[in-house]
Amino acid sequence: MKYKIDVVRIRENSITLNGWAIGKSPESRATFRVEDEKRQPVKFKHVSTRRDDVSQIYYKAVHDREFGFDIQFPYERGKSYYLLIRCEGKQARIKFNEELIAKRASVAHKRMEKIKDLMNMETVHVAMDFWKEHGLKALVLKSKHKLQGIDNDYDYSEWYDLTRPTDEELAAQRQKIFDFEPLLSVVIPAYKTPERYLREMLDSIVDQTYTNWEICIADGSPRGQGLERVLKKYADRDKRIRYEILGSNRGIAGNTNAALDMARGDFVILADHDDTLPSHAFYEVVKAINEHPGCEVIYSDEDKLDMDGKALFDPHFKPDFNRDLLTSVNYICHLFVVRKDLLGTVGGFRQEFDGAQDYDFIFRCTEAAGEVYHIPRVLYHWRCHQDSTASNPESKMYAFEAGSRAIMAHYERMGIQAERVEKGVDYGIYHTVFKLQAQPLVSVIIPNKDHAGDLDVCVKSLMEKSSYQNLEFIVVENNSTEKETFDYYGKMQAMHSNFHVVTWEKGFNYSAINNFGAGFAKGEYLLLLNNDTELINPDSIQEMLGFCQREDVGIAGARLLYADDTIQHAGVVIGFGGIAGHTFIGLHKAENSYFHRAMCAQDYSAVTAACLMTKKSVFDAVGGLSEELAVAFNDIDYCMKVRALGKLVVYAPYACFYHYESKSRGLEDTPEKVKRFNREVAIFIKKWPDIIVKGDPYYNPNLTLRKSNFALRDLLKEKIGEPYDLKIYEQFAPEDK
Repeated sequence: MKYKIDVVRIRENSITLNGWAIGKSPESRATFRVEDEKRQPVKFKHVSTRRDDVSQIYYKAVHDREFGFDIQFPYERGKSYYLLIRCEGKQARIKFNEELIAKRASVAHKRMEKIKDLMNMETVHVAMDFWKEHGLKALVLKSKHKLQGIDNDYDYSEWYDLTRPTDEELAAQRQKIFDFEPLLSVVIPAYKTPERYLREMLDSIVDQTYTNWEICIADGSPRGQGLERVLKKYADRDKRIRYEILGSNRGIAGNTNAALDMARGDFVILADHDDTLPSHAFYEVVKAINEHPGCEVIYSDEDKLDMDGKALFDPHFKPDFNRDLLTSVNYICHLFVVRKDLLGTVGGFRQEFDGAQDYDFIFRCTEAAGEVYHIPRVLYHWRCHQDSTASNPESKMYAFEAGSRAIMAHYERMGIQAERVEKGVDYGIYHTVFKLQAQPLVSVIIPNKDHAGDLDVCVKSLMEKSSYQNLEFIVVENNSTEKETFDYYGKMQAMHSNFHVVTWEKGFNYSAINNFGAGFAKGEYLLLLNNDTELINPDSIQEMLGFCQREDVGIAGARLLYADDTIQHAGVVIGFGGIAGHTFIGLHKAENSYFHRAMCAQDYSAVTAACLMTKKSVFDAVGGLSEELAVAFNDIDYCMKVRALGKLVVYAPYACFYHYESKSRGLEDTPEKVKRFNREVAIFIKKWPDIIVKGDPYYNPNLTLRKSNFALRDLLKEKIGEPYDLKIYEQFAPEDK
């Protein structure tokens, strides 16, 4: 038996444990028991959870069985309790008390735990298995990533305190007079709300630095459990607070609609009955409304608040409006603001989507809105408890089934053909399988110089494994010198009528080579593909084609893995490392990424041309790849040109290939190559200065540009929203003609 307790929290006289337990085989089941100091049983709540990372590491595959657990039990301070885990006849007994929990929560302890994890026998066995399967070099690389991760812990509460408005700034906000001071209607459906939490929510609104607001509360609590006594006290003190006692529960949609009917404001703000808002939240909303008068929907970043209301954790720093990410997960969630006039168009909440009623509402609002604006600041604290989807997704399974239906309803309104919406990497993360409108020819363009064996792996993987077969292969021969390369070309052309070789006779220019190959393409779609790639998911072509066939999409990219199953590409962020870089480099495919972004379909500013599908018509419309960028950033530049047409660039995570990384071309290791690289960086900066200076809209300015893992900015090294200093490249910029 193996087990681990990942998270231990004391919350309002209870303990919550998150972890995993496994036996020798995936079929083994662990059982749990909680005891007090006298070995007497303690009642507890237990919910099983998916832990694909554990399954991948210990069983070498992802299984549907649930190896994780969330356990909650009552806790009396000063006493000790024991969790008993039993599996396959073996038992572990783990002690918990305040002293041990406080020690466990410290950053120093977390770092020590990581070091211990790297040194125990379990890690040795896993490492040996990994070595046997992938080799010593891959093991060294993975170990390096593990060691680098030891210092990645940060205290978010401390970071939040350093970035929140000062008392002086809050005082200035209270004195600020805006050109337009809209009435904000805060709509709150209440139901059997604990009095303390309701008070904390109301107090957080009363404390806002912007004061032109009203609260509209509809209480659907059963008779005898209502909140009228508390609400009346607040309403008597402040006439901006209004409430209605419904007398019965109309469901979350019905209760919310009753509160919406009370709203008289210019904008409506949705809030839950037990969460809180920072005092500058409404100020930031009104500031955005004045700076963007056309915006009809506004949302912000958010974090989570523990049950005691004392600790903030798990911040969610979001991208600007990202329609495809929204169909993968309700990333918008809180704080959500909508212009009141828009409600007349979209209507209120729909009871048939209870459990995901806000998801359906957000879809309808964003579909109808002229402008959706994102405020990149935490303006909402989402209280996290055992029965909340903020903490334990599986406790509200019906919510995710309703979410699937909300996504399908969105597609139907948008005229997008989808076969189904299924569970993605976790509950609440969705994977859409689209209907293909036809079986169009896809022209696969592969530049190649020697490396016939690698090219054969690449081509055969598509010919033999791909479930989509209406393909033609255009190999662009680029100054090969080995006889076996040309023998391979002749053999493949003789055997396969859809395999063609065209010859590029000039020097290496990646852009020009691909443009040359595209000139021979007969397909409606082009798939730019490196010769050092290999298909993993047989449905990868359909996955990309499903997105690319949409009128609003110009490009679809794939998830690419190194040979050791770590991520090589999961989308591109402009600004990473200075100009642009891949997200989540080096993360194992079974590890959880930042809010599961590596496994969410979403819009990005760019994807790599190592595996990039695009419409031939779009490719021609922008003049293909820019040949002035012979080596570097030509694919990023192409994506930027396509976006300038108003088309989306979509990352499709279920389109998955190995990428063995640039075997055909050397490194930038000579003075001539370095000079060319620096010149091409300068060209890119000159062509696209706005995104370099203002930041990538599909990233968040609170997150670092120095790493690819979406970590918080190190405030000692980079200010929030500050781009890299790129003055070094100015000397290489070509002169205007």
